[in-house]
Amino acid sequence: MSGIPNFNFPAFYEAADKLRREGHEVFNPAERDNERHGVDIGADNASGSQEEASEKYGFSLRDALADDTAYICKEATAIAMLPGWENSKGARAEWSLAHALGHEIIYL
Repeated sequence: MSGIPNFNFPAFYEAADKLRREGHEVFNPAERDNERHGVDIGADNASGSQEEASEKYGFSLRDALADDTAYICKEATAIAMLPGWENSKGARAEWSLAHALGHEIIYL
């Protein structure tokens, strides 16, 4: 989540762990970004700057949203929304897509 320290990745990790413990299969956008770049791109990004992540790691919002939305379209049956999701353009797009597809929406 741009503009939030460390892209709010710690909250993504915590939510993914909780959902996995409950037996859910989880696609975690933070884990996917780190997998793509081979490093935790949020760990040293105190301002949550996309520009910094792009310069340091080659982060591309287009690629990230392509991965996220492809999973929502092709695999997911539900989507979990972190607190504050309403302030994220990407999360709002993902919510809209999940809603259009009739997925269950879980508000954490």
